[in-house]
Amino acid sequence: MKLRMKIIYCTPRGTEAAFHSEFMPAGAVLLLMEDMQQNGRVVQMELIDQYETEWTLKELRAYMKELEIEPHHVRLFADGGFEKHSGRSGLGCVVHYEQNQKEFRLRRNREVEQLASNNEAEFAALHFGIGILGELGVQNQEIEVFADSRAVIMQMSGEWPVYEKELQYWADKTDDLLKEFGLSVQYTHVDRKQNKEADQLASQALKKIEIDSTIQK
Repeated sequence: MKLRMKIIYCTPRGTEAAFHSEFMPAGAVLLLMEDMQQNGRVVQMELIDQYETEWTLKELRAYMKELEIEPHHVRLFADGGFEKHSGRSGLGCVVHYEQNQKEFRLRRNREVEQLASNNEAEFAALHFGIGILGELGVQNQEIEVFADSRAVIMQMSGEWPVYEKELQYWADKTDDLLKEFGLSVQYTHVDRKQNKEADQLASQALKKIEIDSTIQK
């Protein structure tokens, strides 16, 4: 989650000025607000998230405390592969996250059938990955999604329209999951080298090699 701050600062002689920040990570906002509160010169403060919801400092502290035990700082890498001759697809996902002050990496893949193209496999891989986040209990926060499919990134972020019926199906299913879990997404396109682990998992799924592992980094 990201928030922006609005504060009214008052000098010892009574001069007041209002300051507005850009959107910043919740942890950084909490540190700044607590630091400014200590000098006693902030006479008014407002915290607004991306959805224009107002937060109190007490609510923000409680939210950050919950994050200590819930998965957070989530980064999802997703990739899909498709075999035209067999009609089989492989989905691969890597999830990096923090929990209880530790860092973890989850790797999982899946073989699926009845998809029509490599593009559809890429969309299905993203949906697969968001489903994994639900299993982990990732809720009500901003996540980062990385994929080497420009179509997935641009269409899911709303930069490109989705014309193909089968891709719209997966886009809608993914958006439904995101709403269910209360997640907002920062989509980033990466090259294949940066997504090689998810790509390898998708390839292994096509070879019927099942991977499901979580390790502490």
